[in-house]
Amino acid sequence: MPLDRWDQLTQRLEEAVDKLRGIPVGVELVDDDELVRRRIAEAVESARELRAMHPVGTPDKGREEQKSRRRVLDALRRGMAMRTIVHASVLDDPRKAARIRELHASGDLHRVVDEPIQQVLIFDRAVAFVRMTPVAYAPGALVIRQPSLIAVLVDLFERTWVGAREVTEPVQRLTAREREVLELIAEGRSNSAVARELSITEAAVGKHVAGVFAKLELPASEDVNRRVLAVLAYLRGTAR
Repeated sequence: MPLDRWDQLTQRLEEAVDKLRGIPVGVELVDDDELVRRRIAEAVESARELRAMHPVGTPDKGREEQKSRRRVLDALRRGMAMRTIVHASVLDDPRKAARIRELHASGDLHRVVDEPIQQVLIFDRAVAFVRMTPVAYAPGALVIRQPSLIAVLVDLFERTWVGAREVTEPVQRLTAREREVLELIAEGRSNSAVARELSITEAAVGKHVAGVFAKLELPASEDVNRRVLAVLAYLRGTAR
């Protein structure tokens, strides 16, 4: 997100806080993770809409991950509208990427961003959960019910959503290294220049380029330049 946009949102948040000085703010500090989970579960039961932002994937594994997936799918079946923004690094984990695409196909619409984001859950413009400390998996949360503060968080989400890219775009199937290689190719670098920049062999670059072509479904052809097509796919995926 451009810096001036963050500045605008920060200013709006400061203005909202200034207006609330001396009156109940409607912000509760909950430092017990189990209580936070219960509060979120209660919100899920009654909410009709959820906006979520996640800088990292869920720490759940095994049965907990299966329970989490079922809760989301059950909420979708009840009619809850869900939109989720995740950081691109989450897709580097094949297991997490597969789960995200499953949820997206089921109706929990996902988009991806490259810039840093914080964990936020907003239910029905009525209650929001914000990580108490902006560190992945940090305990505790702020439970916000003050309408002015929630309005700022909703605005942050919507602005970020507009600039994010679809999780189903082919470029999202690339590994972190393949994205690095493609980014440098988009700058006009040759394979040898990419190899020098990344401190890898030119043969390794060639393998990564071949992987990019395969994942972007760009078959060899005398009629097209696959490097150009790959760059165009990259630009469509990141220059929104």
